[in-house]
Amino acid sequence: MQAASLNRRYALMSATLCFFISLSFAQARLPRLVSDGMVLQRDVPIRIWGWASPGQEVTVRFDGETGHTVTGDAGRWTVVLSPKKAGGPYNMDIDAINHIGLRNVYIGEVWVCSGQSNMELPMERVKEKYPEVIAKADNPMIRQFHVPLRYDFNKAHDDLASGRWEGATPATVLSFSAAAYFFAKELFDRYHVPIGLINNAVGGAPAEAWLSAEGLKAFPVHAATAARYADPSYPDSIAASERSAREQWYQRLWMADKGMHAGKPWQDPSLFADTSDWKPIRVPGYWADQGFPKVNGVAWYRKEIEVPAAMTGQPATLLLGSIVNSDSVYVNGVLSGTTSYQYPSRQYTLPAGLLRAGKNSLVVRVINVAGKGGFVPGKSYEILAAGQTIDLSGEWKYRLGATADPLPGQTFFQYKPLGLFNGMLAPLLPYTIRGVIWYQGESNTGNAKEYRSLFPAMISDWRRYWGEGDFPFLFVQLPNFMEARDKPVGSQWAELREAQRLTLALPHTAMAVTIDIGEWNDLHPLDKQDVGRRLALQAERIVYGRKDFISSGPMYRSMRIKENKVHLRFTETGKGLIAKGGGELKGFAIAGADHVFVWAKAEISGNDVIVWSDTIDHPVAVRYAWADNPQGANLYNRDLLFHDGLPASPFEAMLP
Repeated sequence: MQAASLNRRYALMSATLCFFISLSFAQARLPRLVSDGMVLQRDVPIRIWGWASPGQEVTVRFDGETGHTVTGDAGRWTVVLSPKKAGGPYNMDIDAINHIGLRNVYIGEVWVCSGQSNMELPMERVKEKYPEVIAKADNPMIRQFHVPLRYDFNKAHDDLASGRWEGATPATVLSFSAAAYFFAKELFDRYHVPIGLINNAVGGAPAEAWLSAEGLKAFPVHAATAARYADPSYPDSIAASERSAREQWYQRLWMADKGMHAGKPWQDPSLFADTSDWKPIRVPGYWADQGFPKVNGVAWYRKEIEVPAAMTGQPATLLLGSIVNSDSVYVNGVLSGTTSYQYPSRQYTLPAGLLRAGKNSLVVRVINVAGKGGFVPGKSYEILAAGQTIDLSGEWKYRLGATADPLPGQTFFQYKPLGLFNGMLAPLLPYTIRGVIWYQGESNTGNAKEYRSLFPAMISDWRRYWGEGDFPFLFVQLPNFMEARDKPVGSQWAELREAQRLTLALPHTAMAVTIDIGEWNDLHPLDKQDVGRRLALQAERIVYGRKDFISSGPMYRSMRIKENKVHLRFTETGKGLIAKGGGELKGFAIAGADHVFVWAKAEISGNDVIVWSDTIDHPVAVRYAWADNPQGANLYNRDLLFHDGLPASPFEAMLP
């Protein structure tokens, strides 16, 4: 009898558990994007969607309107609400078997912010440049949703793994995309409507990673790559092999490093009394450029610095520019900061009490995995505290700790074709947007010619899947980067910029030219405010219809040849063309039938620029600002709103 009672009890518990499990599956649920704090696109029908059991009635109530639907056989439901004017915050209620209440909902402008690292780069990375902007970033009507990294080569996902909407505050804005935040701030300051930023960027991602399976059909090589990675065992085996090889490399390097395993570790301040085994070296600079072997491995730098009493007893900031490739920093023997790869600027906070009045030791252990190791020139190397500065550039002491072969390569699977479209873009497609801002191209410079078809194909692909027509697509042309050259030469970065310029043939596209706001020694220039402003200028022109200013620098239109001179016609000339800074017009190169380019003379004539060289009688081609770093290129327009004007886009013009 006792056994029968227990069986009945277990049966009841099992039935109850099954009931609650089935109830949980029957309940309506929403995608991550449709959540508290979201911004919905104004002036267009609003799509709200989610999932529930088939045949379930769902009701959505928002801003005095009620929408009904019944879930289809696949468990998906969509309710379309009528267009709304900008405003908020509002509440939204969704009723099915369960009730979902959303709060703090705004109606405004929704922009997808995508590309690679220069779009992804957060305000945290530029906080030293824009401290006042960050301190005043208290605006709940500028909001960001950060899309988490995910890639998939087999299926398009219908939701994101995580993410939430956040309003801008001095604390939260540090995680906002810097370029996107400045773009949003410009628009908000003018139109005072909520701005929603969907931050969907991945550092290092090439354009093909953002193409759909259908879009990849036009690019057989990329489509074949995506097909290979669709077999999970293939990337898994690669990842396991590479991980093992890299771990072994770092382990061997650690064991071989004399600075860690030969007596006292070299960061020990007591060793500063003996410098006999250390050689002088300049910082910044690369050790291979200063007479030391061009090797991979570990190099140790040390410097003794004199700190005034006024700079002690409070936190200090240590700036060590950029280092190739990774570093560990010791102040008075204490590990005070470390960075695992080249590109982030080294900004380390030293706690109060670490610096002492008088002599202090500073040691940097640098690991170089390939190429030239050392401290990148042209950056800030200093300690800041109490309004005072200690300059760290100049002579340091150097000693090699260990050498090694180049670090084995690593496959970044998120860069492979199709993966990011499926994992990160597909879940956004039902969400109604105003448009896209895009900052990418660096990872495609190795095949810039392909980008001429790849980039416009990607834009068309996104527009096709979003189903909102030719929505505005605004993009940033690559900035100036790397060392300037004294002669006209070929340039992959120039080729990529030309591919971007040619993409303007697509309707409702616009380009922000940035060849004057990059940094020759940094792939991630810090001036994201001007990037955001120039994108906002283009948005005002093609989205908001503003006509009282020029939104772009001069754009090449056509060429004609008269005798030995090339006459170039430009649009977007504003109040006229100028050579910024006065003096002669620079940045033009010209070629004859042999297509060997030489520097050219150039002068402005109305909306034309006349280009020639006394060494070329029959010119056939002209290039402007055609270089990785087109330093000195100074063709601008003049406008009442922008006294300095905006820079002309680089271009190549030649006879058919």
